[in-house]
This record gives sequence, C-alpha cells and structure tokens, in this order.
Amino acid sequence: MAAICYLNGTFMPVDEARISPLDRGFIFGDGIYEVIPAYGGKLFRLDEHLQRLADNLAAVKIRQPLTTERWQQVLNEIVMRNQPVHGDEQSIYLQVTRGVAARDHGFPEQSITPTLFVMSTPLTALPEVTAKEGVAAITCEDIRWKQCHIKSISLLGNILLRQQAYDENAVEAILIREGEVTEGAASNLFAVIDGRLVTPPKGPLLLPGITRDLILELAQQHAIPACEALITPSQLRDAKEIWLTSSTKEILPVTTLDGHAVGDGKPGKIWHQMNQHYQAYKQQLRVTP
Repeated sequence: MAAICYLNGTFMPVDEARISPLDRGFIFGDGIYEVIPAYGGKLFRLDEHLQRLADNLAAVKIRQPLTTERWQQVLNEIVMRNQPVHGDEQSIYLQVTRGVAARDHGFPEQSITPTLFVMSTPLTALPEVTAKEGVAAITCEDIRWKQCHIKSISLLGNILLRQQAYDENAVEAILIREGEVTEGAASNLFAVIDGRLVTPPKGPLLLPGITRDLILELAQQHAIPACEALITPSQLRDAKEIWLTSSTKEILPVTTLDGHAVGDGKPGKIWHQMNQHYQAYKQQLRVTP
C-alpha cells in the first residue's frame, strides 16, 4: 500500500505527485515548511505549528492557502489515510511555495496560487542506545543567512553544516555566530550551566522551536531551573549537559563535543528528568480523546 500525500487540493499516492519545474520552490527555494509529529494518531501541538506557519508565510509574503480549520482537516486526514502504511506514529511534512511563475527574482507581478504539499513518513522512537550513550556533535561557524527564525525551504547552508558533522562521525553541528552559540543545523540547543538549564533567546539567528518552547514549559511545571540566555563557546565546552531538540528527534543528549566528553560522558541527570516528563506529555496526547 502506497503512502498518501496531499497536493494542491487532492489526496493521492505520493509517487503520483507532480509539480511544475517552474514552481518557485523548485527554482528558488521560495517557500516555507513545517514538520509535525503525530503520536497515537494525534498531531503534536498543532495550534503552535500552524501559528508558526502563518507567521512565516506572512514574513515572506506568501499568501496563506488554507484556513486554520481546513489545515486541521487536511493534516488529520493525512494522518488517518497513512495509518495503514505508517501506523499511529508519523512525521507530517508540509510545504507551501509561492507557486508557478516565469523565472524572475522579483515576485510575480500578477497574483499566483501557492503550491501546497503535505506528506507523511514513519516516526521512530529514540533508540535505547541513545538514552544510554548519547550522541556526538561538533561546533561550526554559522554560515547561514540572517533570518534563521523563518522556516524556509532554502536549507543548503544547513545541509552543508549537517554533512560536515556526518563526515566527522557526529550527528549534528552546533553553530556559532560572532562569539555566540545559536542552535544546531537542524535543532535547537540546551545546555546545563551552573546547575541551570539554558537555551539561547529567540531572535532572527535561530528557529523558534515548538519542542524548545515545550521543554521550557515542562521545566517550569516541574521546578527545573531554566532560562533563556546567551551561551558562549567556552560555556558550551564547560557545560555539564548539552541537548539537541526538534519535533522529530525530541531531546538528544550530546555526550561528546568536538571529540571531548560532555560532563561524565553519559546522558545527564537533568536530561533523564526532562525526557521522562516529555514522554509523559506524549503519552497524555495519545490517550486524550
């Protein structure tokens, strides 16, 4: 059975989906995307994801193609239609581009219809070995543009940085810009510094992550000291714990940074606490009617 996608108003097998080569997403990377996990068939923090999508579309002046209610219908139907293929745990990818037009850097003079694509892929749980051993990361100079709070499909800088990490047997590149640690190539960053959980503050140099915000909420609920503050490279090197967070990877404990152990080289106490709270939040979502 083939996975089902949604393209410009039609549900279809994903291998039958076609777009014009003149689509500005294909030509210029002129578009916005979101990735939304589904646990137990329930979409994770859907309102927050749709609000970020709306904010990003407005930021790049792409017309919102659907109402909130219609987005909810389409996304929930994608989850439902793909349950026979992927089960209840899915990762939903949606992308909106400016649409099809003659190739020109400026916006089309006449109004065009945005291209809307949604697909599902299986979502796998964090491997047990990761909870026991953690992952490796490297630090890199941030070579991306200066509007990283926009979830643009133009990801070549991120791709090159992530590949550099892979080439050095790491899972992620943690980025540094003008003496400040910002985020990972495809993740947000947390560090335990002087007994407090710290994440860089929101701004144009990092993505306002949905999982990032939830972790701060859970920290407050469970009396885990946490704050938003600038992190220097030296503070990162001395941190007792480092985490990478994203909607699909959840909370990855970094136990090796640039070839050196983080803390005692194992996932830390605060990570174990937060991961337990995070998994409980997911389970509550699964059982909520």
